[in-house]
Amino acid sequence: MCVSISQVSRFRIHSFGSSCCERIHGWIKNSSSLKLLDVRASSVDGKERWIRRNVSTTTQGSRSNTKSSVLGGTVPLTRIIDEESRTKVQPFGNLQQRLAQDKDLPKLLTVIVSDLETTGLNRKRERIIEIAAQDLAGGGYSTFQTLVNPGDVPVTNTDIHGIRTDMVCRPEVPRMEELIPIFLRYVESRQKPGGYVMLVAHNGKSFDFPFLINEFNRCSYEIPHNWLLLDSLPLGKENMKALDPTGKPKASLKVLAEHYSLTREGDAHRALSDVLLLSKVFQKLTIDLKLSLSDLVLRCHTASDIIAVMAKNKKA
Repeated sequence: MCVSISQVSRFRIHSFGSSCCERIHGWIKNSSSLKLLDVRASSVDGKERWIRRNVSTTTQGSRSNTKSSVLGGTVPLTRIIDEESRTKVQPFGNLQQRLAQDKDLPKLLTVIVSDLETTGLNRKRERIIEIAAQDLAGGGYSTFQTLVNPGDVPVTNTDIHGIRTDMVCRPEVPRMEELIPIFLRYVESRQKPGGYVMLVAHNGKSFDFPFLINEFNRCSYEIPHNWLLLDSLPLGKENMKALDPTGKPKASLKVLAEHYSLTREGDAHRALSDVLLLSKVFQKLTIDLKLSLSDLVLRCHTASDIIAVMAKNKKA
């Protein structure tokens, strides 16, 4: 399958070869041959330029079907869920339950860790200014990152992520309506034939996913129906609570990284740096909590679930 994109001059995709992707054990073996952009331009200071190049993708569907946890260890894919966990996951609909029971789940599911930065915290008024993602299967061009032009919305929280208005409000930085089709093609290039995508974000239910849904809607797009959305923050809290049941567990990405003695690549609260760190933290959490792919699917939300929560909060 070959895809030609006319506006690829405004984003960049990075490959990190042997970074955290190579720490993944067993459940999934990358067999895709992907040729996207080989772009080493456009640093955040704007001094370098974007490079225009066609996009060509070739994907194959064969991946290993080992019975292991999502990222390591040896955990049965169909683990019995206790009654408390079952109560938590039931409201999230039939798609998760059907998929979790599929014996071919490892052949169907692609796990992509994601993060985004915004102009501010208000989901209605603010805009996304940076997106990063990484397919945990690894392989060439498994990592995606780009700044996003928010238009006439100024950046008011530079103190958090270090991104200034003049870095993103530039004609060579893509606007969201230009970027969405490109991001969708990136995800599709990593997706297994006929499969599903699990998009993982830390504090995703309250922050990343509502922002992404609002931006898609604003640009007249919908989140694909074969995407599942997993918030890794509850996993972190569950793990830290087990270590300290008497206190209120803190489970920020920084706290979890310190707990696991993991080092960060790049600056904190930049999308790509957070994605690379969360990829490693997520592996550790799935092992410590003994979570299989089925367990993770049952903890996922769909876009409809998130939209329903957003509508409920709006009325409250």
